[in-house]
Amino acid sequence: MRYIIVFILLFAHWVIWSGMLDAFHLALGVISCGIVTFMSHDLLFKRERITSQLLTESIRFLFYIPWLMYQIILSNIHVAKIVLNPSLPIDPKFVWYKSRLKKDIALTTFSNSITLTPGTITTDIVDGQYYVHCLDQKVADDLMGGAMERKIAHVFEED
Repeated sequence: MRYIIVFILLFAHWVIWSGMLDAFHLALGVISCGIVTFMSHDLLFKRERITSQLLTESIRFLFYIPWLMYQIILSNIHVAKIVLNPSLPIDPKFVWYKSRLKKDIALTTFSNSITLTPGTITTDIVDGQYYVHCLDQKVADDLMGGAMERKIAHVFEED
């Protein structure tokens, strides 16, 4: 049942975002969504049945998305200021960030959120420790502040 739900969700997104309804593109969508479903079905739904915890996490995640979008906008502005500055004041560095998150979905969400935020890229995760490339010290300080991790911990009830 989990396979079917994940496949339907992925395929619906494929159709909406691609906008192509011809047989070739729909077949590509079916193949792509089938492969992704097979590889990641247990990431979305580890539980056999829907519980109140899953519903709570889903609702909290929906509230997390606007916060993440706001952070992405702020980071875009920061990166644009750096790039548009004639002296190009970058100070690239790698930082280690030890996360207290435990659940796979929380660790994955955190990693993806870091990478989605301009100026940072998660390059490796070893035992809950993130190796992140940061464009400058401000970006590294923002990451080390832990606000994103706290938000994700709240979403997945790891407070």
